[in-house]
Amino acid sequence: MQFGVNHLGHFLLTNLLLDLIKKSAPSRIITVSSLAHEKGTINFDDIYSEKSYHPETSYSQSKLANVLFSRELAKRLEGTGVTTYSLHPGLINTELKRHWEKESMVLKILLSIGQYLVKTPKEGAQTTIYCAVDETLTSESGKYYSDCAEKTPSKEALDDDVSNKLWTLSEQMVGLNNGNT
Repeated sequence: MQFGVNHLGHFLLTNLLLDLIKKSAPSRIITVSSLAHEKGTINFDDIYSEKSYHPETSYSQSKLANVLFSRELAKRLEGTGVTTYSLHPGLINTELKRHWEKESMVLKILLSIGQYLVKTPKEGAQTTIYCAVDETLTSESGKYYSDCAEKTPSKEALDDDVSNKLWTLSEQMVGLNNGNT
């Protein structure tokens, strides 16, 4: 579910809109990832985590897929006037935790300590806005950002073989084997 929602949905929607986005150039495609991508690895043998599921591992894989997607898309769109960016918005105070039925004591402690590091939704939106409108980024594409600055993503996020293999698999999974991108 996490891989489908966090990666495949974005992958499919972007590809379905790609002709229109190219016609609208100069344009930008922004993918919200997470610092959690640094702990991720793409498990091609169990991409849906059906053999072994752990929420954090699955989440990290999906967020790594976001960074890889943005980098691979940048390569495929080179020269079209469309640029891509992935980013970590920060830890944002939202209502997502309202669905946690049982919080562990460790999690409760971390959340209480972490409240001082948490951004408001307005603060968390700043890097997305930066990537969307900052004119200094017009010649950049496929880069990763956090706190309105370029950051170096994880080593696996920079692996061209993994990004290409993930792209091909994602095309197959969503039924886009037309080679238009």
